[in-house]
This record gives sequence, C-alpha cells and structure tokens, in this order.
Amino acid sequence: MKLLLDFLPIILFFGTFKYAEGNPAWAAAFATQYLGGIVAGGVVGPKEAPVLLATVVVIVATLVQVAWLKLRGRKVDLMLWVSLGLVVLLGGLTVWFHSETFIKWKPSALYWTMGLALAIGQLAFGKNLLRMLLGGQLQLPAPVWQRLNWAWVAFFALMGVLNLWVAYSFSTAAWVNFKLFGALGLMLAFTVAQGLYLSRYLEHEPPAEPR
Repeated sequence: MKLLLDFLPIILFFGTFKYAEGNPAWAAAFATQYLGGIVAGGVVGPKEAPVLLATVVVIVATLVQVAWLKLRGRKVDLMLWVSLGLVVLLGGLTVWFHSETFIKWKPSALYWTMGLALAIGQLAFGKNLLRMLLGGQLQLPAPVWQRLNWAWVAFFALMGVLNLWVAYSFSTAAWVNFKLFGALGLMLAFTVAQGLYLSRYLEHEPPAEPR
C-alpha cells in the first residue's frame, strides 16, 4: 500500500500527460476553461496543455498524499515535504508561465536535495543518515555504512544530471517516459545492486540446534 502511495503521483502524471497528448484539442479546451484563471494570458494551447494538466494533477495528488497521511496520524517523511514544496513551487511556475522547463527541474532538485542531505550529514555533523534510518533493520560494519552513504550521494548526483540531460536533449514526451520507466528502473536496479553488495556483510542467524 505504501509503495503504491509513493508512486501514485508519478503514475497519475504519466497517465494524464499521455491521455492529454493523445487528445490535444480537448486538453487545450479543458485546460483553458478550468485553468485559465491561473495561467498567464488565460489561454492554453494544444502543445502545452498536456504537461500543464499533468502538472496540476501531480500537485493535487501530492497534496492529497500528505493530507491522507496526516489524517491517518502517520508520519510524513521529510523528503515528502520537500517533494511537496518543490512540486508546488516549480509546478506552479510551469502552469503560470506555460513552460514545462520548471517541472522538468523538479526531479533533479529532489535528487540533489537528498544527496546533499546525506553528504552534509556525514561531513558537517558526522551523522550517517542512512544508518539512522535503516540501522534498526540492517546490522552492518561502520565502514560499509559510510560506503553505502557515499554511493547514494553519487547516485543522486548522477540522477539529477541525467534527468536534465534527458529533459533538454529529447522531447517532453520522451522525458515523461523516462520519468516513469527510466528513473524508476534505474532506482530499482541500483537498489538491487546495493542489496547484492550488502548481502556479504549481513549477519545471519545461526541455524537452530536440533532438539
């Protein structure tokens, strides 16, 4: 359930963009009618309508995600608060200025924020945030926690650069595909690779003595 909730805004962004992209005239008319009051000039064209509609949907979905967690008395992770702030700010600029450039920066800003938090925690405060988050679930030697922390710092830094490269080198449609399939696929592959690397260091319980 949590996994679906985490990925729901991205899935809705993708679905809304693809539907609007396939129906540009309807998307432009719908966006002009219902978003005209929050866009510069009050009129949305067929070319810009898909990303504007998808952006509004992801803003609403992220707000609902946070509200749902708060209503259920569950903790809202810091990164979700950061993601909400970024999507509202950059998404709002995308809608107002009719420009997909701002929302395309959002994943990179989030990646770099997470990487910077891990790096500052280690360098400035001597705190390994990954160990603080996962130490109760994984028993690993201190040097391994440090290598794991810096591996994620490097991964987030590279993902931020890769996102911008795709955003500026390919069409918006290609970037949307990358956002759902490429970025999540790379995240999954990196996580699996980390798991394989860490498996040699995990402490295994000895087999129970026969009675």
